[in-house]
Amino acid sequence: MDDKLAIKVNISDRVYPLKINRDEEENIRKAAKLINDKITQYKQVFRDKDAYDILAMATLHLGIQVQSMDSSDSFKLLSSEIRQINSDLDDYIKNKR
Repeated sequence: MDDKLAIKVNISDRVYPLKINRDEEENIRKAAKLINDKITQYKQVFRDKDAYDILAMATLHLGIQVQSMDSSDSFKLLSSEIRQINSDLDDYIKNKR
């Protein structure tokens, strides 16, 4: 069975056809909504800017959020814990053989 799904995502009044894994659909649609919501916010504040400037500001804002999450202590701690669990599982599997 093919796990690919053809969807259309609307971002800033443009439709983008995508072929994705089925399990990615929810995240992709949520991401598109987040982008569109941020674009709407910037359009309300900066009425004199063109669509390209609005997209650039929204992209920068969302990029800063991602960078902040990547460098946050909680992300680092969680990442470290996941690595430790992965290592423990590897050791367990090796010892079971």
